[in-house]
Amino acid sequence: MAALPPLRIGAALPDPPFELYVDGTATGFDIEFTRAIARVLGRAWELVPYKGTDFNGIFAMLDDGVVDCIASGTTVTPGRREMADFCSAYFQSGQSIAVDTERLPHVRGIDDLDGLTIGVQQGNTSQPIADALVAKGRAAAVRAYDYHDIDKALDDLSSGGCDVVMKLAPVLTWLVRDRPKVEVVQRDISHEEIAIAVRKGDDRLRGLIDDAQRALAADETLARLAEQWLDPRPT
Repeated sequence: MAALPPLRIGAALPDPPFELYVDGTATGFDIEFTRAIARVLGRAWELVPYKGTDFNGIFAMLDDGVVDCIASGTTVTPGRREMADFCSAYFQSGQSIAVDTERLPHVRGIDDLDGLTIGVQQGNTSQPIADALVAKGRAAAVRAYDYHDIDKALDDLSSGGCDVVMKLAPVLTWLVRDRPKVEVVQRDISHEEIAIAVRKGDDRLRGLIDDAQRALAADETLARLAEQWLDPRPT
């Protein structure tokens, strides 16, 4: 019997704690979770890094046949459902904001953004939330950074290139760990489900991944990985 093809995973690295490099080796929640899924399915695991500047461009990898699925801290939105089908959600989280508390000590949440600029990543689900705050007059502007320029956005909190950065709480909390002046001041700005995406109409693979996820939940692999990498709660 011919061996099954590898399960090819598309991911935008780095985006810790979902995916990151440690000593040149990819790891993180999505990396280890999809490795476990591949093992359940009896397939080898293969990572295909996404190099684009707009996160939403990652879904083209499915249509092009470059990958079998996307696992990259991917939140489910109506717009993304038009580009891909999603497996059952494995995590729920929400947007958060970080600020240089030395430069802007009064900013403790989105009610304090009058006259300020919100930094987001291009194609991130934080972008429409930030745009809505500006449209309502609750913030002055949105500055969209290329997806891989998140460190520049965080540097700009201190230099004034932007005033707050908005991103999913687990990621933003991880990214500011070594920045003593930068603090995540508000979480749970939104409620978002995170799931693996497959090509539109690929019901077979979606069903296989859902079955594998249930098996990994039943043997507590999912809970162990969530405890290791994520905060606060797996679904």
